[in-house]
Amino acid sequence: MRVQHLRNATMIIESGNHVILVDPMLSKKGEAGPPFTLLRFKPRRNPIVDLPANAMAAVERTTHCLITHLHPDHLDKEGERFLKEHQIPVACSVLDAEELRKRGLNVEQTIDYWKESRFLGGAITGIPARHGYGYVAKPMGNVMGFYLELPGERSLYLSSDTIYTDDVHKVLTEFNPGIAVVACGTAQLDFFQPLLMRMDDILKFIKNAPGEVIANHMEAVNHCPTTREQLKREVESIGLSDKVFVPEDGESIVY
Repeated sequence: MRVQHLRNATMIIESGNHVILVDPMLSKKGEAGPPFTLLRFKPRRNPIVDLPANAMAAVERTTHCLITHLHPDHLDKEGERFLKEHQIPVACSVLDAEELRKRGLNVEQTIDYWKESRFLGGAITGIPARHGYGYVAKPMGNVMGFYLELPGERSLYLSSDTIYTDDVHKVLTEFNPGIAVVACGTAQLDFFQPLLMRMDDILKFIKNAPGEVIANHMEAVNHCPTTREQLKREVESIGLSDKVFVPEDGESIVY
């Protein structure tokens, strides 16, 4: 399995003849939408960085797409355009399917929470995700993580935009994923608590993950203050640097 981090939560998973695009935010710098926060952090239009030079060559090879939720930093207008233009088969939450079909996407498979479905010769299970601490999670809407079991590969847990919950803990400790992806930007709006894990929960996730961890959702949208260097220092302080891959945009790893 080859995993390529493109930007934010957008990534490519290659297994055999399948090239799976996850959460495509494909706009140029500043063209996906307005700032998510105006006061707490510098009000820059999103995304705050361009895609890496090697991104679209990888994206053009896409055979399937996974969408965790409908926020514009996970599916923007350019991502929608690409998926529609190429009629890429999309797999998503049962709660998002109707909206994505209205937008003209080729929704081929819907996934329900805690229910295993066949997927590319293997299996996929929808995992609940809670997009924020306290009240803010409610207006953030539904989000789905995915537990993937592809033929001949390590199992992969895409936890998506979530805080550390009992559901997350269950996947890490009972499903025993070989690889786990965690959103580490600690996103926060101008008000309310963070939308993603605080550092203590990120480190808890890393400690409890039975296999290797990929850290993403950093340094790409204006409401995510946690940087790669900060995360690396924190992971080093608990002696788990060898367990965690903190990719630069465009960087790949083979498992």
